[in-house]
Amino acid sequence: MSLIFLRRAKPLLIISPSRYHSTFLFSPSPTNLLRRSFHRSAVMSEAEKKILTEEELERKKKKDDKAKEKELKKLKALEKAKLAELKAQQAKDGTSAPKKSAKKSSKRDASDENPADFVDPETPLGEKKRLSSQMAKQYSPAAVEKSWYAWWEKTDLFKADAKSSKQPFVIVLPPPNVTGALHIGHALTSAIEDTIIRWKRMSGYNALWVPGMDHAGIATQVVVEKKLMRERGLTRHDVGREEFVNEVWKWKNQHGGTILTQLRRLGASLDWSRECFTMDEQRSKAVTEGFVRLYKEGLIYRDIRLVNWDCVLRTAVSDVEVEHIDIKEKTLLNVPGYDKPVEFGLLTSFAYPLEGGLGEVVVATTRVETMLGDTAIAIHPDDARYKHLHGKFAVHPFNGRKIPIICDGILVDPNFGTGCVKITPAHDPNDCEVGKRHNLEFINILTDDGKINTNGGSDFTGMPRFAARVAVLEALNKKGLYRGAQNNEMRLGLCQRTGDVIEPMIKPQWYVNCSKIGKEALDVAVTDENKKLEFIPKQYTAEWRRWLENIRDWCISRQLWWGHRIPAWYATLEEDERKEVGAYNDHWVVARTEEEARKEAAEKFSGKKFELTQDQDVLDTWFSSGLFPLSVLGWPDETEDLKAFYPTSVLETGHDILFFWVARMVMMGMKLGGDVPFSKVYFHPMIRDAHGRKMSKSLGNVIDPLEVINGVTLDALHKRLEEGNLDPKELVVAKEGQVKDFPNGISECGADALRFALVSYTAQSDKINLDILRVVGYRQWCNKLWNAVRFAMMRLGDDYSPPLTLSPETMPFSCQWILSVLNKAISKTVESLNAFEFSDAANTVYAWWQYQFCDVYIEAIKPYFAGDNPAFASERAHAQHALWVSLETGLRLLHPLMPYVTEELWQRLPSPKNTERKASIMICDYPSAIENWTNEKVETEMETVLASVKCLRALRAGLLEKQKNERLPAFALCENNVTSEIVKSHELEIRTLANLASLEVLLKGEHAAPPGSAVETVNENLKVYLKVNRAINTEAEQEKIRNKIDELQKQKEKLQKVMSASGYEEKVPANIKEDNVAKLAKILQEFDFFEKESARLVAETGNEQMEQKKIGFVYNQAGGLHAITRFCDGPLLTCCLSICSTLRPFERPGRETYYKNRKWVHRASTNENRFCHFGLVYCVSTAAIVEKVHLGVVETGTAVSLTVFWQVPQIFILGAAEVFYCVRTA
Repeated sequence: MSLIFLRRAKPLLIISPSRYHSTFLFSPSPTNLLRRSFHRSAVMSEAEKKILTEEELERKKKKDDKAKEKELKKLKALEKAKLAELKAQQAKDGTSAPKKSAKKSSKRDASDENPADFVDPETPLGEKKRLSSQMAKQYSPAAVEKSWYAWWEKTDLFKADAKSSKQPFVIVLPPPNVTGALHIGHALTSAIEDTIIRWKRMSGYNALWVPGMDHAGIATQVVVEKKLMRERGLTRHDVGREEFVNEVWKWKNQHGGTILTQLRRLGASLDWSRECFTMDEQRSKAVTEGFVRLYKEGLIYRDIRLVNWDCVLRTAVSDVEVEHIDIKEKTLLNVPGYDKPVEFGLLTSFAYPLEGGLGEVVVATTRVETMLGDTAIAIHPDDARYKHLHGKFAVHPFNGRKIPIICDGILVDPNFGTGCVKITPAHDPNDCEVGKRHNLEFINILTDDGKINTNGGSDFTGMPRFAARVAVLEALNKKGLYRGAQNNEMRLGLCQRTGDVIEPMIKPQWYVNCSKIGKEALDVAVTDENKKLEFIPKQYTAEWRRWLENIRDWCISRQLWWGHRIPAWYATLEEDERKEVGAYNDHWVVARTEEEARKEAAEKFSGKKFELTQDQDVLDTWFSSGLFPLSVLGWPDETEDLKAFYPTSVLETGHDILFFWVARMVMMGMKLGGDVPFSKVYFHPMIRDAHGRKMSKSLGNVIDPLEVINGVTLDALHKRLEEGNLDPKELVVAKEGQVKDFPNGISECGADALRFALVSYTAQSDKINLDILRVVGYRQWCNKLWNAVRFAMMRLGDDYSPPLTLSPETMPFSCQWILSVLNKAISKTVESLNAFEFSDAANTVYAWWQYQFCDVYIEAIKPYFAGDNPAFASERAHAQHALWVSLETGLRLLHPLMPYVTEELWQRLPSPKNTERKASIMICDYPSAIENWTNEKVETEMETVLASVKCLRALRAGLLEKQKNERLPAFALCENNVTSEIVKSHELEIRTLANLASLEVLLKGEHAAPPGSAVETVNENLKVYLKVNRAINTEAEQEKIRNKIDELQKQKEKLQKVMSASGYEEKVPANIKEDNVAKLAKILQEFDFFEKESARLVAETGNEQMEQKKIGFVYNQAGGLHAITRFCDGPLLTCCLSICSTLRPFERPGRETYYKNRKWVHRASTNENRFCHFGLVYCVSTAAIVEKVHLGVVETGTAVSLTVFWQVPQIFILGAAEVFYCVRTA
């Protein structure tokens, strides 16, 4: 038996560490073992230098020379830039630079603007951007995005005309808060809405996108109150209502609206001539009119109910303004207005004594202070333990009030706690319902600022609620009624704006009756006969139903000073016993003005004397927001805008405000505007960080869009955190988060890249995990577009005039193909935009530019422009036309997604003579498919071309490093004449794209497979061969075939499982069953084909009797190469290539590995004396002289023991080279 080692024909001299004898081996792979197998240190040891061959030393020398050359170029560029700076300074100072010859000067004329690069001249604000005579060498977001927006805005390119005959398309920007700064959610909204509006504008619609700002009642009031306290040490109550409101208006005029300016930076093409504010005169008029009309129709009323109360702001707040935190156990929290933390998460038990000395009942609560307002104790009617208490009373321990014991089977669970529940109707939602069912007394124990009022008893009056909690516990303890406390899970509501603990409070408020209008809003979205409203994605229809089927009346009054004052006046009659405002609910009158209110009061209280007082409360911000689609267009006036643009077309917003805003707009739009305010609602996903976490200042993962656009250093990110109000511990965590996510800060990406990334993320359903590296990737892609246009401008030349029409059938193959695939990209993009599948649209445009235009077409036409070869004169002219058409159309296709770079590049393109050029790309027509551009035959043939190129490139990748860049001859072996003709016809494209020296087309039967070549199968009719001088990486080829066979095996099993499923024959339609049979036949055919290919490749490797044995992968992480020694023994082949390292082995149970069914199988070793290095392919035992090594060998799926004899009594780790083959012959 003889051994043959299949290695590359490159000798490697190895020095053994013990006996220093040399061992002659062959290189283990196409690439150098030392370069691919190890992570080498930067500085080589002397021992390592000895290992290098002459060829490797030569390669290293070339690499060093290349690095020096690169450094020299940098220095020259730096000198060039300094020279330019010097010349500029000399020109400024009036001095002259050294004169050069006329000949030299003429050569430099084109680059005189900037010797280092071409820079655009300065453009006066609002004028069309002035571009340099030639394009800069690299794309710069800051340079490209400069000046365009001001020109777009000044020339009214965003403006819609109410008198236009075009079909209107209208979007209303969800009004951002006047206090707000641009955050990533706004950027997503802007990116999506601007994509839609630019697309529709280019598609011939009268497109209107209306900007506006929300007065943001609570948010703005909080900001100004803090400012007042910080600067003057005063509260709003100190200065009074009128002066405070004036202060808010001053703040709004000075600082409000920053966000709208920032939206311009994103390229948002909003019609700024229609900009509005929810508290400007017209919007205020609309709010008043809306309130009055709804009141007159009986849809607004006043009632006393439980509300979410903020004791800091002293107002009711909506559910959307309450954040909930889950508490698991006793927890201390800081609460505004308290010096010490407050305890939460405790369930406190205490006893109520029963009337008549009948004993006591024990109740439990998490808010023990509310017992001051208890008016009942509830038990379950079927609870046998308390049957004797039906109709009895308990006695309040502090004021002696009799407290009825009531039976309530709805609230009380007899198996929870003691089965007795204290009832405080004025301070708990569930208790409130019990109070209504049993007609209990509602006792409010709190003032508006959260202190105990006189109803709480003299011992506690004036105490803040949480101080009273402690006092009540002490008082109960003194009376012997305290029964202990235990940890209790609870959910605590906090106000978003102040952080105050929300207190349920009974208050008189204004409400909108939503039962009827809510039903109408539900029907237009879910019933086929009334359907007018569509939700995208459709999943939100179910949420819409859930909200509106269970809708409650809407509390619309707020106890604030900043907002729309409620247009209601209270008439205090001279004869009234109670004179406080609101004492009698029937004394209110609602009117548009005080004068109108006075007339109504005079009619209502005819002959009686009265005084009118306007309600101090303001309306919920959502009320004015709910009217926004109407009010922005001039309602209640019959304006031209209202006639032309209502109802609007699409609402785009976040799903988190589906009920709070969307539902209210629909209800109010239908009631007051006569129709749904929009026909479609697109809900964008909510943005999270790259790890899926909600963005939070305390985590340091909040992303500012402007920092992504402009770039920011890590230090600047830290500084932003330090300027916030995080506590020291949160600051440390936040900084650590920034270091982890943005170790080098954030690169300058520009608005285009950010927009494109955000839009491309929208396929991620309801959440986006935003990775900034993806934005950086799109910024680099912009550079690809830039270079593509630079290439085109050089190939088109200064005198090129684009054609008015094209005849693709007369063009070269590659030109016909690029127009055909462009046509498909146009159709797919438009289809995706129509379906609101923005991610698909972005990906389609990206794929055409990247993989078809840049990677294929530009490369394929380069031979036409290589010199002035007259043989290519016709092809060159056609290629120029197709190049221009592709660029011009592709830029228009991309424009809605990337407005800045497309405008700049489009402006640089030449335009056809004798035609009027549009001023801007944004008012050009959006591309539409052209029938005669599509050519299926050409596309099919190009698929064969590209598949061949892919295979040839794969073969090249398997070559030795030195050969990879050589232009090698290739062959195409065709099974039939049809395939042969296709390959022959497109020989130039294949040769160009695969970088071949030549391509010879062979027909099977007439020609044999070329010897000395690497082969790859393109399809069943075509194989390609690459002529090589040395062996290739046959293992890589085998691995690809194995992977393909594995993939086909999975497909086969999956399809067979479907076809054998229960009920398949009866339930599955005949056409689908036929398709499945055809699919299975194709899979089996391909499976058989690749199995044969695998056998053929083994046979072609050498003697057909040879059997390859794959010993395994081993890896020496340290990178130190000390010895390679080969040993053989056995009657069976057992041989090993090993690399010894003196690293200490990891002392943990080993793993054995063997190769079976094309997979590496790992199992734990049973020998405790074996060591394992990363759980790979070997174990080493602890013998002193002889080391036994257990390696996996492909030998009918079993492991074969190998024995390695070391020359020194020391434990070595078996190290790693690469894949090693052992072959035996008979």
